[in-house]
Amino acid sequence: MAGWREFCYLCIRMRKVVLIGMLLLAACMLPDGRAHAQSETALETLRDAQAQSRRIVRGTPMYFELDAQGDTVFMETLDPVWIFPKGRRMKDGDWRRYYKLVYNFNKVYPYALVGRKMMAQVDSTIAADASKRSERNRYINDVEKELFRIFEKDIRNMTINQGLVLMRLVDRECGMSAFTIIKTYENGFAANFWQLVARIFSQNLKTRYDPSSGEDAKIEELCKIWDSGQWDAFYYSIFMERPAKVVIKQETLESEVRKKNP
Repeated sequence: MAGWREFCYLCIRMRKVVLIGMLLLAACMLPDGRAHAQSETALETLRDAQAQSRRIVRGTPMYFELDAQGDTVFMETLDPVWIFPKGRRMKDGDWRRYYKLVYNFNKVYPYALVGRKMMAQVDSTIAADASKRSERNRYINDVEKELFRIFEKDIRNMTINQGLVLMRLVDRECGMSAFTIIKTYENGFAANFWQLVARIFSQNLKTRYDPSSGEDAKIEELCKIWDSGQWDAFYYSIFMERPAKVVIKQETLESEVRKKNP
């Protein structure tokens, strides 16, 4: 009887081996696409099982230090926030317009700062090198072409409101209205033409920047926050994210006064 039981047990094991072999043979005979699909399905099942077996970590990682006694002291750095003064009350619509002004200001103020540097460079170049009106005109034309090459794409991507804020900031930084700038560096005809275009859109290029009233007062407040170095904290307090940095690759002009050969 013992021999018979061993023989039956051996037959059962042989049946398992034969069955496994037949399954492997059938898998090899499957078309490549079907075999690939089955292998992908098996991998997906394995990944799901591994993902379910992992412990999901929630929360925010913190830094820690070990003190002299060997105890773990957890540490965290809090982002700065801007506290608005008491008594500042605005309606919801006013707050939305103010937040929009903050967003637009962040986009265009770097261009106004660079514009101030470039205007100072143009003025000094004209005073030092352009002794004749023809030389001055050629230099201004070269500067205009260079400015278009540097800033045309950025300015075209600006919204109308951003362009208006930029116009006010240029007046603040350069000390001249848009009308005066065009008249000084181009001519009176060009200034009057663009003034006519501005009036069609209910704007006035001759209006001077007034930091004590209206929209200019709000812009002046933002300029002071920027100049104090607290702009990132102020912007974060409003939008709960750090401000996007405007990168201007070229901050000086390469144009020079071209003199005719004697």
